[in-house]
Amino acid sequence: MYSISHHGAVNGVTGSCHRLTLDSGAAFLIDCGMFQGAESTSVESGESPIDFDITDVRALVVTHCHIDHVGRIPYLMAAGFMGPIYASEATAQLLPLVLEDALKVGVTRDASLINNFLRLLKKQLIPVPYHHWFSLDDVAGVQAKFHRAGHILGSAYVEFAVGEKLRGSKRVIFSGDLGAPYSPLLPPPKSPYRCDELVIESTYGDKCHEGRRTRRDRLKKTIEHCLKNKGTVLIPAFSIGRTQELLYEIEEIIHRVTSQSPESAKAKLWGELDVIVDSPLAAEFTVHYRSLKNLWDAEARKRVRAGRHPLSFEQLTTIESHQEHMRTVAYLANSGRPAIVIAASGMCAGGRILNYLEAMLEDDRNDVVFVGYQAMGTAGRDIQTYGPRGGYVFINNNRTDIRAGVHTLSGYSAHADQQDLLNFIKRMRHLPKNIRIVHGDDDAKAMLKDKIEQLSPNSVVSIPTSTNNSVN
Repeated sequence: MYSISHHGAVNGVTGSCHRLTLDSGAAFLIDCGMFQGAESTSVESGESPIDFDITDVRALVVTHCHIDHVGRIPYLMAAGFMGPIYASEATAQLLPLVLEDALKVGVTRDASLINNFLRLLKKQLIPVPYHHWFSLDDVAGVQAKFHRAGHILGSAYVEFAVGEKLRGSKRVIFSGDLGAPYSPLLPPPKSPYRCDELVIESTYGDKCHEGRRTRRDRLKKTIEHCLKNKGTVLIPAFSIGRTQELLYEIEEIIHRVTSQSPESAKAKLWGELDVIVDSPLAAEFTVHYRSLKNLWDAEARKRVRAGRHPLSFEQLTTIESHQEHMRTVAYLANSGRPAIVIAASGMCAGGRILNYLEAMLEDDRNDVVFVGYQAMGTAGRDIQTYGPRGGYVFINNNRTDIRAGVHTLSGYSAHADQQDLLNFIKRMRHLPKNIRIVHGDDDAKAMLKDKIEQLSPNSVVSIPTSTNNSVN
């Protein structure tokens, strides 16, 4: 009836790209992400990262617009793909911004080439509402539906119905990235009623996150420690999702401290704190987050009704130009002005965060706070690993000693943890017959496999390689 194969996110956590092929030969890609860190391959030689045949690919289905899920789309289109690209309505709104930025940073500054790509992308891009069955390029025998994934704005897991009719069809689900149930801003994912085959991520398949109150308390204490040192808190964060969640949490901390004891020294300290988002892309995404309040959870909407502005509060400053960015780096490195800086990239694999790290990692007044997964081979993973031991890292090809404090708050990950992933499966009324574990390091996949087999002993659980196929 169908087969599943993989073109990424099977030997690590980046490059998500999976293929669903019907017996008729028609094939569909689920995501087409870029490899990052140690998993990345250079395209400077002129070789395309699309190293698989796309002749029979009729459509692309996008789960969300993080670069490790969409970064190869320009190369896919350059390789000749002209089919429809289906995405949730919010993802369709954000995707052109993500890919425009990726092209400018990593490929070309030629405005005409970028504009031509964006024009073609918008012609092929089809927004689809959540919980709505849609046909895929009019191919018989298959339909798809997006469900909220709770990972970032617009994120979805995708349910395919393979069969001539919905009743009795095989249900194949690709999880994309699932969110944690108590993340700020977005409602949690709800499990589907039934599933025959599940392709599930495993980023934190071997870990459980801190509770929301615990992580917020740790974030508050970390920031206060740095404020006493008259230093800067550097938070590498993805422009979409993590940045907005952090702003939401920081606004809550400031609100609590300043409203509970407004005359205290602590309230004065927090009241004068600068919160800097140094990323034009993140700033633009934050505007979109504010405009799409209908997708927020009940708690976030309640704050807005109370007159608060969790993504646009008084102490928040956004940095736009490169010149302003460089001035800010120099000012914070030399002034001792207390500040929080949130800048991309989330794995310190590029972007403006590198200039802050190069200028400020060697000063023990400062702190680096990691709030998301750091892939092997990235500067973020090196700082996270060697920083607590007084190690060093190469940034912009220069050795930089790590004297700043290094902290990891796993609770702020936008990914589901081990228990969340197990609950996603357990809460299905009819459990999957086959489960394929992708998008994780080897240890995370192995531990999650063991837990799933205990949870659902009748399921066949496998860890595919890039050449594996599942046939049903």
